[in-house]
Amino acid sequence: MSFDRSIKIAPSILSADFANFGQEIRAIEAQGADWVHVDVMDGHFVPNLTFGPPAVKAFRPHVKTVMDVHLMIAPVDPYIEAYAEAGADFLTAHVEAGPHIHRTLQATRAAGMKAGVALNPGTPAEAALPLLDLADMVLVMTVNPGFGGQKFLDMTAKIRTIRAAIGDRPIHIQVDGGIDPVTAPLVAEAGADSLVAGSAVFRGGSVDNPGVYGENIAAIRAAATAGQKTA
Repeated sequence: MSFDRSIKIAPSILSADFANFGQEIRAIEAQGADWVHVDVMDGHFVPNLTFGPPAVKAFRPHVKTVMDVHLMIAPVDPYIEAYAEAGADFLTAHVEAGPHIHRTLQATRAAGMKAGVALNPGTPAEAALPLLDLADMVLVMTVNPGFGGQKFLDMTAKIRTIRAAIGDRPIHIQVDGGIDPVTAPLVAEAGADSLVAGSAVFRGGSVDNPGVYGENIAAIRAAATAGQKTA
């Protein structure tokens, strides 16, 4: 069975209504989200504080697709089991978060999750290349992590380098930061297949008006798919 490189849209619930997470998650999935992206921040590795394992565990019953948990924390290893128990499907750690990323990826897989490795904008593609046999996903940040709504940074050259190195291996390339119908085709053409979008999905909609979410997701997907077809 060939690896599915079709475009996956992973709305970041950091842009959702915090008072209605369960309804928001159900709404974006009903409107076409492929994955649900959960941004975990510790106020240390990045200058913001968001969710911990209890919140992720509370989200889990509402997620029927894939719960994609992005750890912007340091250290990572002491919390791997907690996020596995909370129900994460993917667990992504930053290569910059600690000295033993190989161990982190091995421990993530050993805990029953798919393992992702993330690269900040200032980190070269080469940092991920020795890790590809331990990773199920490489996340290329297209903003500096910590806050939503930032301006897109062009990392297409980095994405191309990673895509070429992956070859036929079943590894996703995810991008996170400033993704919308304008930037989506750029990263898809370079080789990304999983697109995280926050404000571009949630803007203009609500749990009472979820059709806007569907329109936003469809617009990002269509733009990215068109870009992928020109690759």
